[in-house]
Amino acid sequence: MSQLIAVVAGLLAVAVLIALIGIANTLTLSVLERTRESATVRALGLTRGQLRATLLTEALLMGLVAAVVGIGFGLTYGAVVSSVLFTDIDATVTVPVGQLLGYAALAALLAALAAVLPARRAARAPIVSAMAET
Repeated sequence: MSQLIAVVAGLLAVAVLIALIGIANTLTLSVLERTRESATVRALGLTRGQLRATLLTEALLMGLVAAVVGIGFGLTYGAVVSSVLFTDIDATVTVPVGQLLGYAALAALLAALAAVLPARRAARAPIVSAMAET
């Protein structure tokens, strides 16, 4: 049984890694598409740190929303599957709220970490050349 848990944990780790790569890719494309917008707000007085903080906050919120949606789907799937598989057993489903909140916080933190490089790239872009891009 412990080998099965180890395999499932390994597959979960791979899924999380793929999700982080997807978030980093999405944020990189978002930064590239909004290069001109970022340069405009920088020209209007937004500092590099403020731009970085804005992009990191966006990533943090994206990770948090994704975690909430994922947890909701997971709980629904778990309830449906357990009700179908365990019809003969009178069992109650226990939801580990603290653990789920920890996972949501971890997802938000990892999403913010995945956004560090795109945010740094956007903050370092020269304003004049970034505004000239179409």
